[in-house]
Amino acid sequence: MAGRFWDPDGARYGIPTYPFRLAPEGLATRRQLRAAGLRPGGQDIAAQILWRPRKKRRHKGQPLKKAYLYRVDRALPVRPMTPGRAAALAKAMAARRTCPECRTDAGYCIPTSLGMCVTCAYPEEQRAA
Repeated sequence: MAGRFWDPDGARYGIPTYPFRLAPEGLATRRQLRAAGLRPGGQDIAAQILWRPRKKRRHKGQPLKKAYLYRVDRALPVRPMTPGRAAALAKAMAARRTCPECRTDAGYCIPTSLGMCVTCAYPEEQRAA
């Protein structure tokens, strides 16, 4: 199975492709870069990792999973959090916690599937409890 996704020249998939956990040193995903305090910094994708989802969770026709890889030597440090960015982030998170119906802070991010806090979405269940 690992041989199926082994394409370091990019002849089959267009960009260099490696199986899961077999990428060469010097390449990292966005999450790995972030954990190291780095960001891609505008560089192009250097390679990709392809794998099939686990059979237990896979549905018929589900596409392959992929993760793009970036060169670590070209990565830039993460931009520091400024007071303005921190204030904007706090304001955005407060907006995600505020219920549009009752205008109160729910204490959690409002589910987009409901569009309102659980108390407003299911008032009859709240009265019974």
